[in-house]
Amino acid sequence: MADGSAATVLAVFGGVFLLHRSLYFLIQILNGIRTFLLPYLGLSTDLKRYGSWAVVTGCTDGIGRCYAEKLAGRGLNIVLISRSLEKLKQVQQHIESQFSVQTKIIVKDFGGNAEVYQDLDEQLSNLDIGILVNNVGMASMINRFADLKIEVCWKMLNVNALSAVMMTHIVLPGMLSRQRGVVVNVSSLVGSDPMPLMSVYCATKAFLDFFSSCLHSEYSSKGIFVQCVRPAFVATKMTGMRNKPGTAFTPTADQYVEQALGTIGVEQRTSGFWSHSLMAWVTFNIIPAWVRNRIWWKLWSTARKMYIRMAKSGHQQ
Repeated sequence: MADGSAATVLAVFGGVFLLHRSLYFLIQILNGIRTFLLPYLGLSTDLKRYGSWAVVTGCTDGIGRCYAEKLAGRGLNIVLISRSLEKLKQVQQHIESQFSVQTKIIVKDFGGNAEVYQDLDEQLSNLDIGILVNNVGMASMINRFADLKIEVCWKMLNVNALSAVMMTHIVLPGMLSRQRGVVVNVSSLVGSDPMPLMSVYCATKAFLDFFSSCLHSEYSSKGIFVQCVRPAFVATKMTGMRNKPGTAFTPTADQYVEQALGTIGVEQRTSGFWSHSLMAWVTFNIIPAWVRNRIWWKLWSTARKMYIRMAKSGHQQ
């Protein structure tokens, strides 16, 4: 009798577990369809309803430039913010020649101190800003933390993390007064797990992830959608793959942003591209943490050795 009861209990628990996992997989599939397939069919959010202007930082290359161009393609006027006036003018000229929108350029080096932000409020206050894309970032040196120069740590914190805080603080009040707006913080999938030899960079990306979730919880009821975008590898200058053709798992910046835009208003925390979402799901739901830790150590150790070899080869030439 006892054996029969135990078998019944185990069968019930097994059935509940299978039902739970089946529902979980079904929800993931439906979420993927909603996030990536429906926008592909043209059923995406009308981004102009948030406001007539979009602000994009770090917009002269890669993902940032594609955000600026594709938002202009959706009919939004664009504020371009970056540190190179020459490159800003090139992007401005391209956008104005391709799309019937207005542009405004602002030269700022986000690696500086608080003075960088002093006049930004004045320059942006009279604009109907509906979308802010905090994209500016600097790549990490693959190195042990103790071997990083203090100047590099300081600049990386300013560029990768503090810039998003300050830009959001400047733009958010206007969005709240209009009760509509979108803040997109471009993070990275490497901010989702501890990464040896990438400590400061990964920590800044993890900060953006948590910062976005906190803000969304705080302001979603006020009509503000705060999104964290977490790409894996994209063929850009920062990843050293800018001139390589896009693939299913390493898309070009243009391919990546086209899908990422479709997730605005749909997914608060997204990998932005179908294959990156698949990689993230497999990595963090199937592979145990201790296995991932070994993989990351091997991956970044190998990458560092390759970087050192290339640096020595270039120096000798």
